[in-house]
Amino acid sequence: MVNMSVPRVLGELLADRVKRNSEKVFLRFKDQSITYKEIDLYSNRCANGFLSMGISKGDKVSIMLNNCPEFIYTWFGLAKIGAVEVPVNTNYKGEFLRHIVDQSDSKILVIGSEYLERVKLIQDSLGKLTKIIVMGEVKDEQKEGLRIHLMSFDELFAGSNAPVDVTVEPRDPISIIYTSGTTGVSKGALGCHNFWMVVTEKMLDHRDGKQDDIFLTFLPLYHFNAQVLTTLTALVAGAQMVLMDNFSASRFWDDIRHYGATQFNYLGAVMPILAKQPEKANDAENPARIGLGAGCPPAVMEEVEKRFGIKCLEGFGMTEIGIPVHVRVDDRRLGSCGRPMDVYEIKLFDDEDREVAVGDIGEIVFRPREPFLMMSEYYNMPEKTLEACRNLWFHTGDLAKKDEDGYLYFVDRKKDALRRRGENISSFEVERAINRHPKVLESAAVAVKSELAEDEVKICVVLKPGETLSPEELITYSVERMPYFAVPRFVEFMQSLPKTPTERTQKYLLKQAGVTTNTWDREKAGIKVTR
Repeated sequence: MVNMSVPRVLGELLADRVKRNSEKVFLRFKDQSITYKEIDLYSNRCANGFLSMGISKGDKVSIMLNNCPEFIYTWFGLAKIGAVEVPVNTNYKGEFLRHIVDQSDSKILVIGSEYLERVKLIQDSLGKLTKIIVMGEVKDEQKEGLRIHLMSFDELFAGSNAPVDVTVEPRDPISIIYTSGTTGVSKGALGCHNFWMVVTEKMLDHRDGKQDDIFLTFLPLYHFNAQVLTTLTALVAGAQMVLMDNFSASRFWDDIRHYGATQFNYLGAVMPILAKQPEKANDAENPARIGLGAGCPPAVMEEVEKRFGIKCLEGFGMTEIGIPVHVRVDDRRLGSCGRPMDVYEIKLFDDEDREVAVGDIGEIVFRPREPFLMMSEYYNMPEKTLEACRNLWFHTGDLAKKDEDGYLYFVDRKKDALRRRGENISSFEVERAINRHPKVLESAAVAVKSELAEDEVKICVVLKPGETLSPEELITYSVERMPYFAVPRFVEFMQSLPKTPTERTQKYLLKQAGVTTNTWDREKAGIKVTR
């Protein structure tokens, strides 16, 4: 069960770790080394800066920054005053961006200057936003036409180093992280301090995390993974973290050696990509001992473990529920995502919420054995919260099977959510963007498998009568209206979509069809989509 010796509030946890590790380096980013004491003082500056702007406990602040120390200062500063961070995917624009900032009730948006133009296009729909704090140089032309008050990150960072006097409880919210919608818009999972701290502590035990470990992540800080499974993990362990600004397969192992990283996180196609890199004589000569992640095919896992001298630890988790199922460093079965942790109850249900037999495929359902160990709600979406938690079980929408010893084996997604390059994609939002094209009647976005054993986005399109449209034109339209990773790779024009008698699109038929002779492939056409 839960070890209550670990502080259950982020600010208290940081204060405790500063007492023990004041001058120890906590964060390394490029050529910067930042100590525990400095992280504490710099986040105090942000906390006091936000207080001076009228941000108080419970208020929401969106953060749209690339991986950088300032992201962590901002996040920790908000946590210290009981405010709620709303991390925003830096690839979002248009409706994707507007929905998160507005639906979360964010009063302030902290944003990199390179993304400021995107706010101009949607500013009339951001009525709750009172201020934009910009990190980086802002040119005069970027300010033109912007009607929301601007200030620089330096002004926020000019706050006092002194600790703040705000009482924050373990049950108080710390974040709203948006998860991809499947039959509607993205939902914001509201998580509390206690939830995040318990997930961190439990995962530390499973991954054999120690104070002398160095945890490296190249995953974006706007995701649960990098925030909890690297940043808070290093903090709870009293260890060090390395923050990369992106993933590079060619330099990955050199970075591991340079920073002396002993553990790293991965998702999706990362391991297959690393396995495809040219072999080198020093592949196994690296300090890493643990790779923590999900989505690595068993055959690839065996290959990378032998070649690079590491152990891959995989599990099952979601932003809404943390990581309730995971292998342990000393308890692994190839292909399994592990057994349930002791603070959670996991079952596999059929469509009627009846538990399936051992060996049969069922939907993973979840509930905690102790309070405040999962999201508190889908923010501002009570109906969706109740729908997900029907019959007192949280329904994940994911399918698995279980063996006689209780090990779970992930099978597939029951939902229509897509996952590409480690990013969750809302099929609903992709379709909505495509459907706004004046020549498109309707569309359906589905996942098809790629060479890298993960999803690629295929869009099946029905044009309006008498209209013609080329795949290239549709992709150009998409690039301007959605994040790069959501832009479909495959396009197929169809006379009609398969429907049920109640006019619901039968996406499973489109998935089964996959890539057909009538499917156009963006990559084969030589069209590259950049960030």
